[in-house]
Amino acid sequence: MKQVLALLIVFCGFLTAGAQNKDLKKLPSIGFQFSMFDFQSGVDIKNKGLSTVLREKSLGKGDRLNPGLTVHYMQGITNNVDVMARLGGTFLTYPSRNTLDVGTSDKFYGELDANLNIKLLPDNYWVVPYLQAGIGASVERGNWMAQIPVGAGLQVNLFDQVFVHINTGYRVPVTSRANYGLVHSFGVSVPLKERVAPPPPPPPAPEPPKDKDGDGVLDVDDVCPDEAGVAALRGCPDKDKDGVADKDDKCADVAGLARYSGCPIPDTDKDGINDEEDKCPQQAGVARYNGCPIPDTDKDGVNDEEDKCPAVAGIAANAGCPEVKEEIKTKVEFAARNIFFNTGSYQLQKKSYAPLNEVAQILKDNPTLQLDVEGHTDNTGDAAKNQVLSENRAAAVKAYLVAQGVDKGRLTSAGYGIDKPIADNKTAAGKSKNRRVELKLRSY
Repeated sequence: MKQVLALLIVFCGFLTAGAQNKDLKKLPSIGFQFSMFDFQSGVDIKNKGLSTVLREKSLGKGDRLNPGLTVHYMQGITNNVDVMARLGGTFLTYPSRNTLDVGTSDKFYGELDANLNIKLLPDNYWVVPYLQAGIGASVERGNWMAQIPVGAGLQVNLFDQVFVHINTGYRVPVTSRANYGLVHSFGVSVPLKERVAPPPPPPPAPEPPKDKDGDGVLDVDDVCPDEAGVAALRGCPDKDKDGVADKDDKCADVAGLARYSGCPIPDTDKDGINDEEDKCPQQAGVARYNGCPIPDTDKDGVNDEEDKCPAVAGIAANAGCPEVKEEIKTKVEFAARNIFFNTGSYQLQKKSYAPLNEVAQILKDNPTLQLDVEGHTDNTGDAAKNQVLSENRAAAVKAYLVAQGVDKGRLTSAGYGIDKPIADNKTAAGKSKNRRVELKLRSY
């Protein structure tokens, strides 16, 4: 027997399928087997020994074999070790051990076990012998029993991970009711998925290309192979980091633009605004006017930002507004001296209408003029009341002028009460002068 097994292993060495894949673990597979259960021979081997059973030629006799079916699941955990879960069953009269409870008719007998198949060769050989051991359980007439399955078998590689299995297993009982037995099986297993071929090995690395100046740009592509530079400029240096190679940069120490040969954008009028953004490149100006000077719309020599009357020519002394003529000032001052109110009231007297009408006409004839109306009182009576009175009198004058067609936006009114006397309040004449309305012309 030993000589036969040795010859079988040597023979398998010549039947290699020649696979080059180093990962030879068995793919997840499912298998079906036709099985013959033989408990009588198993008991004889235990009691008499295998040699006696072989000599008596009782092993494998037809009257001892009970046909059944087995299904199993297999998966490799290494190239030479597979794990296998197996479920099988048949109908037989089970010879229970250590009990008088022996059936008299065939009953269903089932087995469930988990095994390790230790293969002598990996799966890329056509014929692979293997040893088997595991742990299992069986059931018969509702009685659960534990046993240890051991055995041996042959695996024949048909094609693409499809295998034929021939094996014989011996059941060693663990629990008292279980008995010794043999199971002979013949079947096939097929993979549940295909093996993914590993990628081919990478080609040998080529000789590294040369980079004389060590700037990361290979000499074959480097326009300046003797000077370290940047890849964006094909290996040439750029001292001012403006994207123009030093060899082409007319301003190599100052960052500029390629369209100016590496120099900055020029500023011809030196106003701090480059010519590309300057709408008046030949005339110094300011940024808020895109490089042009501040405009002077009325051409009076006062720029619009400082000119209080930018649409009307004036003089610098009057913030760009026209100078107020002396004759107009005189008329307005005369009118102011002829504004009268009833005592303690801000009701205008009728004799005030004519001078105020003249003031209204002056304002309408001179649209650049503005007027400030100021009310004042003497110190007679309560100061707070005098303050309110002065404000109301100034407001009354303003309201009269607005009623005569003067834009109220050109008028202001304010009262100052007793705070700004122009004469001594100790005399009647002084008090009379302090009770007044002042009209102050402005041309802006």
